Amino acid sequence: MADEIVAVEDLTLDQARAELQRLAREIAHHDALYHGKDAPEISDADYDALKRRNDAIEAAFPDLVLAESPSRRVGAAPASGFQQVTHARPMLSLDNTFSDEDVTDFVASIYRFLGILPDQSIAFTAEPKIDGLSMSLRYENGRLVTAATRGDGTVGENVTANIRTISEIPEVLPAGVPAIVEVRGEVYMAKADFEALNAQMIAEGKPTYVNPRNTAAGSLRQLDPKVTANRKLRFFAYAWGEMSEMPAETQMGMVEAFRAWGFPVNPLMRRLSSTEELLAHYKDIGLKRSTLDYDIDGVVYKVDRLDLQQRLGFRSRSPRWATAHKFPAEQAFTRLTAIDIQVGRTGALTPVARLEPVTVGGVVVTNATLHNEDYIRGIGNAGEAIREGRDIRIGDTVIIQRAGDVIPQIVDVVLEKRPAEASAYEFPRTCPVCGSHAVREVNEKTGKMDAVRRCTGGFVCSAQAMEHLRHFVSRDAYDIEGLGAKQIEFFFTADDPAVKIGTAPDIFTLERRQADALAKLENRDGWGRTSVTKLYAAINSRRAIALNRFIYALGIRHVGETTAKLLARAYGTYASFENGMKEAASLAGEAWNELNAIEGIGEVVARSIVEFYKEPRNLDVITRLLAEVTPQAMEVQIATDSPVAGKTVVFTGSLEKFTRDEAKARAEGLGAKVAGSVSKKTDYVVAGPGAGSKLDKARELGVTVMDEDEWLAFIGG
Repeated sequence: MADEIVAVEDLTLDQARAELQRLAREIAHHDALYHGKDAPEISDADYDALKRRNDAIEAAFPDLVLAESPSRRVGAAPASGFQQVTHARPMLSLDNTFSDEDVTDFVASIYRFLGILPDQSIAFTAEPKIDGLSMSLRYENGRLVTAATRGDGTVGENVTANIRTISEIPEVLPAGVPAIVEVRGEVYMAKADFEALNAQMIAEGKPTYVNPRNTAAGSLRQLDPKVTANRKLRFFAYAWGEMSEMPAETQMGMVEAFRAWGFPVNPLMRRLSSTEELLAHYKDIGLKRSTLDYDIDGVVYKVDRLDLQQRLGFRSRSPRWATAHKFPAEQAFTRLTAIDIQVGRTGALTPVARLEPVTVGGVVVTNATLHNEDYIRGIGNAGEAIREGRDIRIGDTVIIQRAGDVIPQIVDVVLEKRPAEASAYEFPRTCPVCGSHAVREVNEKTGKMDAVRRCTGGFVCSAQAMEHLRHFVSRDAYDIEGLGAKQIEFFFTADDPAVKIGTAPDIFTLERRQADALAKLENRDGWGRTSVTKLYAAINSRRAIALNRFIYALGIRHVGETTAKLLARAYGTYASFENGMKEAASLAGEAWNELNAIEGIGEVVARSIVEFYKEPRNLDVITRLLAEVTPQAMEVQIATDSPVAGKTVVFTGSLEKFTRDEAKARAEGLGAKVAGSVSKKTDYVVAGPGAGSKLDKARELGVTVMDEDEWLAFIGG
């Protein structure tokens, strides 16, 4: 009989294989009913019997254990740390909005980019922004093969074994799904489960956890999946990566497909058609926020039609067609006990408030930023009064909020509780680290005084030199394993020349200097032969590095990760970049204009970069560094069959066939570089009616000029 239960010891190989497949399907079905719909069909005892039967067959036939086996939801620990996974499509972050006006501007920008009148013809989706950990789940032929964290957006951690412990995530998708499916969403911990976990920790005499989000993230990074399994994590699906076929033409349709495939989706998601409807839904979700069993920190708006999403495209780090409308920060009262001054790697003196511990939004806060001396005095960036001119003093009772629910800051003081002996804070005029004079620079262009006071000690200031080294080896720069903040301090403060690391090039000469040293590093406290060997290997593995990482590692003021990528893409090689910066030293001429023409590089950033390269001591460090390392030419993935791949294009005049933003996005999608000014390096100028000086310049230089129709025909419509 088909329903006859055969003893495990009597099963044939084929019978065992068939029953393991049946049990995997049946247990997954009951998991989905229990965890996803709160509607179990069988008792706990019957469910446990199924699990025991599965375990017994796997023990008798270990070679038949399935990848999607229910036992894998607890599984064995990986042999080592997590492997890296390169996302088939980047996992980008969202821009944030914080006010009704910001949302109005976001919606208007969509209509403006597409050249459509704001007649409510564009629909949007609105859904709660879950405060969890972003996750990408890859299925091939309907089976879960990889689960990866966001990581840096390009490469994440492989946490597949741990994700298999989350019952809400299906191991196998229904028949008929595309061959390749990447479902993305948020892993989170429910408030009730978090409270139960903390109650358990208290009962066991162990420290409690701070908040559900960090607990969920830490749980997913456990090397033993059994630990993850005990944390009761959950999942909401709301996005996708690579898809071999699209099951829908809208954002809402895609989420409905996820629901049909067995993924949990948020019940508060809506499809709306106007700014007013978006804001009304935002307020409605805000009122429900405290009653939800999961943490949220805002509402995400997305253009519903996927074809419009594709036309809108992406900025460097975020999509144009989506934004996150954040909730106001939570606030609390506490006392300011001291103000400390930290000296950054650029010499900036930054005041930090030391506070009596206070819980804000589930996180214990003991420090808060005070920004600069004007902020302490009650003066804003434009010279206007803030906090109605109230200054901040040691001993004050202050109001704390977490900006964007993340960074603590002081937003006001309670004058009624100010101690009688409290006096106005005197910001130091000398560097607390090296004693050098600290000054506030005057912006030559605006004539306004810089809000930040900076140490003039430069290379003689140990705070700046050490911080520069810490920045150089940081995760998004050189990322040298085994050379963290503690190790940098050890090498920087060492008296022995064979060990001392004072500037970046010294990192790469350490092994050679140690070869001739009498007192070997491996014989010092905290070091051994194995750790030293690993350190040398980590250093040597970074002798070739991506150009954008190299530029970012230099620590040029105003040059962050995104700006470094823009520069790397624009110049291609380090030699080209350095020569361009030297040629732009006069802050005029073609090289200067080309630097300013890069999308995303303004005059302030350009001036900072050029000034950096005008300093002989900086060039000396770079020369010594380049003797040890090789920045790799930037490889930009472009459409190789495009006639404009690798070409520089300038749009000028009044475009009539498309908006300026859409023209730029289309050109960049075909592999072209879009510049803001015409130079000898310009390949094409697309001129609309009213084109002026740029068109004249193009003709003067002999640059190919096209009108809009010719351009569209050239790129294939």
